Amino acid sequence: MTELSPIMLGFLGSLVAGLMTAVGATPILFGRLPSQGTRDLSLGFAAGVMLSGSFFSLIIPALDTVETRTDSAVVPAAIVCAAILLGMGVLALMNEMLPHEHFGRGREGLESASLRRVWLFIIAITIHNFPEGLAVGVGFASGDVKGGLPLAIGIGIQNVPEGLAVAVSLLGEGYGKWRAWGIAALTGLAEPIGGLLGAGIIALSEPLLPWGLAFAAGAMLYVISHEIIPETHRSGHQKRATLGLSLGLVIMLFLDVWLG
Repeated sequence: MTELSPIMLGFLGSLVAGLMTAVGATPILFGRLPSQGTRDLSLGFAAGVMLSGSFFSLIIPALDTVETRTDSAVVPAAIVCAAILLGMGVLALMNEMLPHEHFGRGREGLESASLRRVWLFIIAITIHNFPEGLAVGVGFASGDVKGGLPLAIGIGIQNVPEGLAVAVSLLGEGYGKWRAWGIAALTGLAEPIGGLLGAGIIALSEPLLPWGLAFAAGAMLYVISHEIIPETHRSGHQKRATLGLSLGLVIMLFLDVWLG
């Protein structure tokens, strides 16, 4: 596996992580759905994984990379902070410009009467999943398998509850179980696209590595704050969501130290 190019590793790693969305949606095919509280705990876990991965697998390596190239203490912090804000800003712009819809919060972005509601929802999940794939791709492009493996595993794990949440939401909108499962599975395919793009850009221009790492972190932090945490608190299960976030954070931290 280590003989594969960073671009191929980024693509395959993000593809496997994205396919875990389909695994998470599978329980709807058998009619065994967890309670809303359990789903909020699981989504909180996903937020914790992303939060931990943003710092320990992306931001800290970005700082380390810049520090090896300069004697200044200010330059690494300035570059990484700028890239984080850029990543958050790009996701915020996508959120404002692309028509999409979140179940429970309604439509966001530009109005588009021509798009069916399910496509608006798919666009919303794509905005959510793309930075996750980007992070995995950039992680593998940072040098070797160890750079992206913890992120690929962590994001794959957190895609399981997200896949279930997507499928359950579609069931609530009246879609059949197989169609809901299929749409949930397809939303995970945004991740290998992001992975291929992230790995490709870094492979072509190695000096962009710290920018790519911190940009991906900023994009994920935006998703955590704007999408996942508000969703986990919407039904009054804040305590379970916080417990899930805590578990996700420490498990991802453990994976990063163990595998990195």
